[in-house]
Amino acid sequence: MGDNNKMKVDSVLQLTPRQQMMSSGAGALMVSLFMTPLDVVKIRLQTQDRLMTKKCFLYSNGIMDHLCAKQVTFKMNGDPPARALHTAEEICNCKWYNRPKYFNGTLDAIVKISRTEGVTSLWSGLSPTLVLAIPTTMIYFTTYEQLKAMIANQYNKYTELQGGLGSVKRTSPDGSNTDTSMSPVWISLTAGGLARTWAVTVVNPLELVRTKMQSQKMKFYQVRSGIKDLVRTRGIAGLWSGYTATLLRDVPFSALYWPLYEQTKSMFGYESFAVDFASGAVAGSIASTVTLPFDVIKTTKQIEIGERDIMAVHRGVARTNQQIVQDILREQGVKGLFSGLTPRILKVAPACAIMISSYEFFKKFFRTQNLMERNEL
Repeated sequence: MGDNNKMKVDSVLQLTPRQQMMSSGAGALMVSLFMTPLDVVKIRLQTQDRLMTKKCFLYSNGIMDHLCAKQVTFKMNGDPPARALHTAEEICNCKWYNRPKYFNGTLDAIVKISRTEGVTSLWSGLSPTLVLAIPTTMIYFTTYEQLKAMIANQYNKYTELQGGLGSVKRTSPDGSNTDTSMSPVWISLTAGGLARTWAVTVVNPLELVRTKMQSQKMKFYQVRSGIKDLVRTRGIAGLWSGYTATLLRDVPFSALYWPLYEQTKSMFGYESFAVDFASGAVAGSIASTVTLPFDVIKTTKQIEIGERDIMAVHRGVARTNQQIVQDILREQGVKGLFSGLTPRILKVAPACAIMISSYEFFKKFFRTQNLMERNEL
C-alpha cells in the first residue's frame, strides 16, 4: 500500500512537457535580462575602438550567439555625423551599436549609456533575438529531459533482464529521479548531445532567415522569395550554412555540461537554489574551456557566412572548418585556438548558472503546484 501511495505522489510531482517548456522559457528570459547588457557594452566598446572592422558581429543574449549585420553609412542609419559629445542629438539617427564613442571602460560605458540614452539602451537589440532564443531553449531542455527519462528507463528494463546489476531507479519524464540515486554518466551525456543536435537542426535555418530579414530590411512576405533564391543558388543545404561548425561546438558542450552539472550537484549532498547556481557555473566553466577551440572555429565561420551570404561583401566559396583550423595554426599557432578563454568563461559561467538555477526553481514551483492540486481533489 505504501509503495502504491508513493507511486501516486511521484506521478503527481512529474512535470508535463508544457511545464518543462515554461520552466526553460522562464529561465532563458532571466538569462537574457541579466546577460544582454554586458554584451551590449562589449559591442559598444569594440565599435568605438574601431576593432570591429568586420561587416558583421555576434550579439549574445546569454542563450545564443546571433549574427548581426553592421550598417556603416549614415544613409543606412549607421555611423552618425560628427556632433558634440554627450548630447541627445549625437545619439539620434544611428544604430545602437554605433552611438556615442566616449567610453573609458565597462563601468564607465554602463553609467554613460544609462544616463544619456536611458537604462533600456542596455538591452538594445534584445527583442529580435528572443524570438528564436527562448523557443530554442524550450526545445533543447524539454528534449533533454524527455530523452534522459526514456534512456534511463530503457536501461532499467535492460539491467533488470540481466539480473538487476547496475540498474538505476526509474526516472520521471521531468528529468528528476524519484530518489537520491544517480543515473550513469553516459545517460546525461547522450541525452545532452542528442538534444542539442535536434535544437540546432531545427533552429539553424530560422536563424539564417532572421539575420537576412534584419540586415536587408526584408518584410515578412519577402522571406519566402529570399529562401527560394538561397535554395536555388546553393541548394537545400544552404539553409544549414555553418551547421557543422555549430554542432562542433554546441554538441560537445552540452554532452559535457549535463553530467558535470549533475555530478557537481551531487557532491553538495543537498538541494538549494545556491547549489544549482554554483553547480551550473562550475559545469559551464569546465565545458566552455574544453570546447573553446570549437568556439573559435564556429565564431570565425559564422562571421564569414554573414559577410558572404548576408552582406555580400565577400564572394567565392567559404572556408571549411579544416581550412579555418589550418589558417589559425599557421597565423597564430596553437594558442590561436584557445584565444578568448577568459571572456568566454566570464560569459558562459554566469549564463549557465542563471539558466539552470532559474530552470530548477520553476520546476520545483510546478511540482509544488501539482501536489497542491492533488491534495485539493
